[in-house]
Amino acid sequence: MPVAADTSVWGTPAGGPSAAPGPSPEQARENAPPRQDFGQQANNEIPRQTPPPYTPSGQATVLDENVACALCYSLWFLTGILFLILEPYKNNRLIRFHAFQSIFSGLAVTCVFWVLSSMVFVPGLGLLFSAIFMIYPLAGTVLWAVLMYKAYMKERWVLPFVGPLAEKQA
Repeated sequence: MPVAADTSVWGTPAGGPSAAPGPSPEQARENAPPRQDFGQQANNEIPRQTPPPYTPSGQATVLDENVACALCYSLWFLTGILFLILEPYKNNRLIRFHAFQSIFSGLAVTCVFWVLSSMVFVPGLGLLFSAIFMIYPLAGTVLWAVLMYKAYMKERWVLPFVGPLAEKQA
């Protein structure tokens, strides 16, 4: 069956059975309202006011003591060192205690992790240490969360071994 040039594949007129002749694309562009760019304001919009320029007050915002204590543990020994260096916090004894305990406990957790990872390869004991090695990250995460919570509540929770060292340094 040959298809006529003015019909579609299904035998209906190319524009559809109810297609009414409309303006040509050139006429539609001429009659269309003027386009506005995205950033351009319409004539009926109120122009926005610009905010005043930033002027530093010279005062830095100081964290609350409990927030600073909790943040000492956020990145283990890295944030502990940071809070020992920063000026308003290095003079506070509670923040210093948590910073030192964060440093010592972070180093202890890292050293135990290295020891456990090397003990996995010991013949005969490898299976035992591999089980401990798999549970260890969960235990470290729980310890981290408890230390942050206790510090946020302004509790001086002293860990065994590293806590007395932190108390001496603070």
